[in-house]
Amino acid sequence: MSGAVASVETWSGKDRGDENFPVGSLLIRRDLRAHVHAFYAFARNADDIADSAELAPADKLARLDRMEAVLLGREASGAPSALALRASLAATGMTPRHATDLLRAFRQDATKTRYASWDELLDYCRYSAMPVGRHVLDLHGESRDPWPASDALCAALQVVNHLQDCARDLAALDRCYLPLDLLAAHGATIDMLRAPDTTPALRAVLDALLDAVDRLNAQAPGLPRQTRSRRLRLETGVIVALCRRLAARLRRQDPLARRVKLTRLDVAASLIEGTTWLLVGPR
Repeated sequence: MSGAVASVETWSGKDRGDENFPVGSLLIRRDLRAHVHAFYAFARNADDIADSAELAPADKLARLDRMEAVLLGREASGAPSALALRASLAATGMTPRHATDLLRAFRQDATKTRYASWDELLDYCRYSAMPVGRHVLDLHGESRDPWPASDALCAALQVVNHLQDCARDLAALDRCYLPLDLLAAHGATIDMLRAPDTTPALRAVLDALLDAVDRLNAQAPGLPRQTRSRRLRLETGVIVALCRRLAARLRRQDPLARRVKLTRLDVAASLIEGTTWLLVGPR
């Protein structure tokens, strides 16, 4: 494919305000905000391709390949968000590696609909979620010391999002991120996700995954603790609190009955909790 072509990108209508966590909020340094937004727009458009219920897998892969070609300068047009991110990377001197890692996950989403184990799901998160935190840290000139904590937080956010959308993913895409071995261990089946509420067996699977999320969240405070930028320390501290609150809500509520989401009170409490990190210097 070469020359000018129509955009391969699709947009679901979602934007930064639809996420569980702030994306390039006012807490981020003003000079970096547009670059965070460029990375998010690229990720959002690629994710929308992978999650389309109308596109065939081969079409999804071709579109994602075009996005990568534009991002890396092999093509000049056809993916506006990739072109914008390419300009952002050039302006900031950032690597495209985090963006291409995301594309690896989205290609996987185009063709893979089942996960055998927690380890396989966590490997998916290595490409679908962890690059986001790493890119933001790199933009701020942070060291790699916070990467393990950032990876844990990003993986936790990804898994709670899977739990929020477990019924919708199956209905729309025949995709299930709940590990098959965990379902079998608790006597649950994927078809239980089609019911109007959770069975005891499926609830046990969700709780086991939330146990794993809790272990990830236990590592997450290392991110604000090791971050030198005060503003980024505040933003990541807020996100740590939001993730914990969402996981707690998923413990108490049924994601099959309705989409479990954060409330304004959760957001306000998380903001207050996040401010405590301003009193903690990097370690």
